[in-house]
Amino acid sequence: MKLTFILPAIGKKPGQKYIGTWKMEPLTIAVLKSLTPEDVETAFYDDRIELIDYDAPTDLVAIVVETYTAARSYAISRAFRERGAKVVLGGYHVTMMPDEALQHADAIVTGNAEAVWQTMLKDFQRGELKKHYDGEAVYSPLLPDKSIYAGKKYMPVSLIETGRGCCNHCDFCSIAGYYGCKYHARPHEHILKDIQRSEHKYHFLVDDNLIADKRNAMELFEKIRPLKIKWAGQGTLSMAKDEVLLKAMKDSGCEIILIGFESLEEENLKQMNKAVNLNIKERDELVKRIHAAGIGIYATFIFGYDHDTEQTIENALRFSEKHRFYTAAFNHLLPFPGTGLYERLKQENRLLTEKWWLAEDYNYGQLAFLPKNMSPERLSRLCRDARKEFSGAKNILRRGLSAMGRTSPLLWFLFWAMNLSIGGEVDEKMNVPVGRNLDELPK
Repeated sequence: MKLTFILPAIGKKPGQKYIGTWKMEPLTIAVLKSLTPEDVETAFYDDRIELIDYDAPTDLVAIVVETYTAARSYAISRAFRERGAKVVLGGYHVTMMPDEALQHADAIVTGNAEAVWQTMLKDFQRGELKKHYDGEAVYSPLLPDKSIYAGKKYMPVSLIETGRGCCNHCDFCSIAGYYGCKYHARPHEHILKDIQRSEHKYHFLVDDNLIADKRNAMELFEKIRPLKIKWAGQGTLSMAKDEVLLKAMKDSGCEIILIGFESLEEENLKQMNKAVNLNIKERDELVKRIHAAGIGIYATFIFGYDHDTEQTIENALRFSEKHRFYTAAFNHLLPFPGTGLYERLKQENRLLTEKWWLAEDYNYGQLAFLPKNMSPERLSRLCRDARKEFSGAKNILRRGLSAMGRTSPLLWFLFWAMNLSIGGEVDEKMNVPVGRNLDELPK
C-alpha cells in the first residue's frame, strides 16, 4: 500500500509558483507519518514549495485542510480521485465543516487523528473504509517522524508541540470551538524527548497558549532549562504580571513570545470576549516587563470589529513602533466557520459570501464581511499599509537594534532574515486567488 500526504497552499498567482521562502515544518504531517505502520510506503508533497505529481502511483491520499486552503484542497482531491486513488481529508476546517468536506472525499477525519488514524488505515486495507472517523484530543506516545521532510527546505527551526487548545473564549478564534475552550497539555516526557532528538538549535513550542495552565508551564520550563535551548512560543500579555514566570521562561531559553494584542480598544476587546487583555492601564508597563526580561515580542492585531476606525489602526501601528516589537502583524478580521464571530455576522447579514473560502472571486487580503465604520476595501488597504510601514527600512533598523539588545546572537540572524523578507512579501501575498488558478492541476 502507498499513502501520499498533501499539505495544500492557499493558492497561486498566474505564472507564479510560490510565495515566500521561509516556511515552517508542517508538524501535522510528521505526526501522521509516525502513526503510519512501517509496511506502508509513504510520499509527501508540500504544495507551498513544490509541484505535486498527480500521476505518481498511490492508493490513498491524505490532505490536511485549513479554511484558507479548502478550495485548493478539494481541487487536489478531485484530481487524485479521478485517477482512481481514495482521498481522506482532515484538519481544522474539516472538523468545523464535515458535511462540506465529505462532498469532496472518500472519508474524513474530524478532531485529532491519533485515536483513529491506524483504524482508518486498517479499514482501507480491508476495503471497508468508513465515511467518517471522529478523533479526540489525545497524544500519541510516538514522536513525530520528521524523516518525511527529507529533501525539503524549511526554516532551521524545530516545531515541538507542548499543548493544544486554550481556556479563553475569544469569539473570532476557531481553536476555542475546536477544543471547547479547554487546554490539553502534552506529557512532559514526550516534549523532552522531542527536543533532545531535534537537529536544530532553535525551537518553536507549538501551543495555542503556552501559559494556559501556569503550573504545568512552570514545571515544563524547569525541565527544559538544563537542555540549554532557545525557543519561541505563544502566550498572553497577562503573563507579565508574574515576574517569577517571566524569569522561568527566560531561564529555560525563551527568546520570543507571540502575543495576540488583537486590539487596543476596550470596547473591541469586550466584543471579542478577550477579557485576558482588558488590562489597558497596565499594557505599556507589561510590555516593558517582558522586554526587560530579555524576551522579544511578536505582536498581532486584528481589525474590523465594530469600534474600529482608521485611527485605531494608526494607534496600533504607533504603539508597535514605540515598543519596537521584534515583529508585528496587522490583519483584518476573518469570520472562520464554527466561531461566534461567524454566527453573529451571519445573523446580521454582514457576510459578503456565506462560504467565502469557496467563492470564485475571493482573494487573499480581501474581507469577507461588511465592517461598520469603513468599506471592506478601505480596511484591507489600511492593514496592508500598516504592514508595509512597520516593515520599512527605518523601522526595521530601529527594531533590529533593540532586538539585538534583548535577544541572544542566535536570534539576530533570524530577525534580519524574517523582517527583511516580510516587507517584500506583503504585496506578493495580496490578492492571491484562494484555491483558484489551478492551471497546473491535470484536467
